[in-house]
Amino acid sequence: MRSIGELARASGLTVSALRFYDRSGVLVPALVDPATGYRWYRDDQIAPARLVAGLRRVGMPLAGIADALRHRHEPALVHRLLDAHLRRLEDGLADARRELSRIRTLIDPEEIPMTTRLVLPRADLAAAVDAVRFAVGSDPDLPVLSAVLLEVEADGVRLIATDRHRLAVARAGGKVDGPEVRALLPADAVDELRTLLDTGVGITPEAQVTVTADRVEVSVAGRAMAAAALPYDFPDYRRLLHGQVGGAPAYRIPVDVVALRGALTADDVPLLLREYAGVAVEVTVLGLDDRGGLRVVRPDEAVDPDAVRVGVNREYLLDALDAGDRGQLVLELDGPIAPLAVRRPDDADAFSILMPIRL
Repeated sequence: MRSIGELARASGLTVSALRFYDRSGVLVPALVDPATGYRWYRDDQIAPARLVAGLRRVGMPLAGIADALRHRHEPALVHRLLDAHLRRLEDGLADARRELSRIRTLIDPEEIPMTTRLVLPRADLAAAVDAVRFAVGSDPDLPVLSAVLLEVEADGVRLIATDRHRLAVARAGGKVDGPEVRALLPADAVDELRTLLDTGVGITPEAQVTVTADRVEVSVAGRAMAAAALPYDFPDYRRLLHGQVGGAPAYRIPVDVVALRGALTADDVPLLLREYAGVAVEVTVLGLDDRGGLRVVRPDEAVDPDAVRVGVNREYLLDALDAGDRGQLVLELDGPIAPLAVRRPDDADAFSILMPIRL
C-alpha cells in the first residue's frame, strides 16, 4: 500500500487533487483509515493516477476523465474520447483567434479589415442555408438570434442558427482565400441569398462569396447581393456541442424520415399540451420500442420508470426532419432532460439539436 503522499509523487498529482478525485468518485483509495481518515492506495492504482494526471494537464473535463478511467481497458473508446477533446481544444483555439482579431479591431478601429474570399459549390451552400433557416429566431427582443452566423474556416464555411429552443448547424466546403472570419447575416439577407442561389441552377455550379467582419457579398451567375453584418456577438453555441461530443450518446437510432413524419402527423397521434409564454405547445413523447427502435409514446401510457422517454415540440421536430432532407436520419437520445440531436448519417457537419420539454 502507498500513502496519499507517495501516490502523489509517483503520479504527478497533488495531494489535494487526489482528495478531489476521491470525493468525485473518479480515483477512490483502496483503504481509508476509519480513525484518522488517511487514504491508502494499491500499487496498481499508480497507472490510473498517471492517466488522470495527464488528462488533467490537457484540460479534460471531469466527466471525460471519469469515462477514460472507466474504459481504460478499451483503447478504441478512449481514443474517441481523446479525439473529441482535441476537437474541443482546436475549436477553442480557433474561437480565441477570432476573438483576438475582433479585439484588435476594437483597439484600432481605423485598421483596414481583412477580406476573405470563398468559392463554394452553389448547391452545397443552398443546402446549408436550408438546413439551418428553420432555427432562426424571431423574438424582437433578441435581434442577435434573428440571423445566421457564418463562420469561415480554412476549407469552407459553417452556418449556425438558434432561437434558444433549437440549434441547427450545417457546412459547405470550398476554396478559401484569406483569414478565418465570422459574420452575422440577418434573416432577410439569408432569404435573399437563398433566392440568389436558385438563379444559378443550370447556369453555374459555383457561388463567389466575400466576407469581412461587417459585410457579406455573394455573386452567382452574374447576379449579386450584399448585406451588412449585424454588430452583435452571437452566443457561444459550442458549449452545447461540447456537451454532445464529450462522450457517445446513450442511444443512436436510425429513423426513416417519411415513416416518422407520418407517425408524427397522423390523425390519432398522441400529444401532450404544454403552455409556454401563453401559447399552447404540442409535445410529442418519444421512446424506444422492444427492438431498440424509435416510437411515439402515448402520454398516459404506463411505462417502466427507467425507460428512456423525451418530450419535444412536435413542430420543431418536424422542421428538423424536413431540414435533414434525407431518407434516413439518426436521432441521438441521452435521457429526458438532455437535448435531442438529429443528424445525417453521412455528414457529421450537418445536424440539429432540440431542447427537451420536461414531462
